[in-house]
Amino acid sequence: MTRSTSAWTGWIVFGAVMTVMVGMFNVIYGLVALFDDKYYTVGPQGLLVFDLTAWGWIHLIVGAAAVISGIALPGGAAWARIAVVLLVSLNALTQLAFMSAYPAWSIIAIVLDVIVIWAVIVHGGRE
Repeated sequence: MTRSTSAWTGWIVFGAVMTVMVGMFNVIYGLVALFDDKYYTVGPQGLLVFDLTAWGWIHLIVGAAAVISGIALPGGAAWARIAVVLLVSLNALTQLAFMSAYPAWSIIAIVLDVIVIWAVIVHGGRE
């Protein structure tokens, strides 16, 4: 059985690759926060809600889940589309809360998350 593909399939592949990349960045980001708590400079306003170690675990878990969902996304699984949208939405919120520690990466990650959400929602049913 052959699968029909459309011109929009590339957007799903793009969303999958970006999700895996952002997930891997978050895994690295989380590991750095866990193993070297002096690496990130936190401003006088501090971090929202948690300390740096807790944010390290959050980034590590969200990143690992995003990698798994991103790998499953090109297969056309509905659960993968839903998981990717939820995880990158959660990632955008965690990046917003973590912005005082590393603003440049947080802004880049939020922009990438929005692009992935757009690609998966708008073109997700067309693979």
